[in-house]
Amino acid sequence: MINKFYLKSFLVFFILFYSSVSLISAQTFQLKGKIIDSESQNYLDDVRVTLRGTAFGQISTAGGTFNFKTLAPDRYILSLNIDGFNTYEQVVKLNKDLDLGVIYMVRYGAEGSGAALQKTIRATNITNLFNDRPNMLGGNMVYGIAPDAPKVEGNYYLDKKWNTASLLLYRDQQLLEGFRIRYNIVANQFEIMEPETNLVSTMQGLRVQNLVWVDSAYKVPRYFVNGMDFLDEGSPISGFFEVLVDGELPLMRRTEAIFKESNYNTALMVGNRNHQIIKRNTYFYLEGKNVIEVPSNRKKLMALFGENAEAMEKFVNENSLPTRDPGSLFQIFTHYNSQFDGFQPIMSQLLDEN
Repeated sequence: MINKFYLKSFLVFFILFYSSVSLISAQTFQLKGKIIDSESQNYLDDVRVTLRGTAFGQISTAGGTFNFKTLAPDRYILSLNIDGFNTYEQVVKLNKDLDLGVIYMVRYGAEGSGAALQKTIRATNITNLFNDRPNMLGGNMVYGIAPDAPKVEGNYYLDKKWNTASLLLYRDQQLLEGFRIRYNIVANQFEIMEPETNLVSTMQGLRVQNLVWVDSAYKVPRYFVNGMDFLDEGSPISGFFEVLVDGELPLMRRTEAIFKESNYNTALMVGNRNHQIIKRNTYFYLEGKNVIEVPSNRKKLMALFGENAEAMEKFVNENSLPTRDPGSLFQIFTHYNSQFDGFQPIMSQLLDEN
């Protein structure tokens, strides 16, 4: 026979436990933010704000604000839509009250670098995004890369690390945020890691208009534009260019991966035993929609700067800059573009992480 004291204690414990479980399961959180036109800086009312795959939805009002007050803890995809603007989507993990702050939406055809860079992925916005939401940051973890063959050195990735990225898609101008990605140069294909489950899917590069990722080693944004939007001798280009310097005369870099077969001589025991994948960078400037390789000849390089050629020559001489050196090219183009109003540096130094 059960002792009445123990029975009473057990019932009290059960009631308290059940009450706490019910309280946890009933817990809800708030999700809010403000929506702004990236060009005019005006607040946007009448934006359709939905959480994809749920019944939750509302219209932004009172200065572009939206506020979901009773959401269960979960992972949501926030979607913003309004006529005349690019669709905006963002992955949100809700386990506490969350204020997303200002969200910028971009009008169709808004200014960029020759319509290549969208203002939503300018350096200031991206830096703020990852400072405000550190749970989205990618770590320094390097994931294992399956080699193409047992005796192949190197890889076909532009950067073998997983970097947290924002991608602007051609279709419906959809903006995806909060995913970790890697880019396979040869396949022109992105590997995309879902932030919560770590499941990896692939997306063909031809679907992505431009992107910015935060370099997981240096914690700075890096910008890439699809070559399909540019011309090389009149033809669109497959693959992506990294925008190093934006402005009046942008500087861009294209990385190629080249397979180099083993040249090992067994008899003489010299040469490389393994096949190698070698990364090679080529630098271009942008003139309208045409990408043109930066000339290696110093005189031809200075001629690019037109009426400022003499002043640029002086800058190069005073700083002893070898014009064939990539770091020097970065300094030269940065200095030239900084002389025009509205210039914003993308990065403070040239990054070369292959």
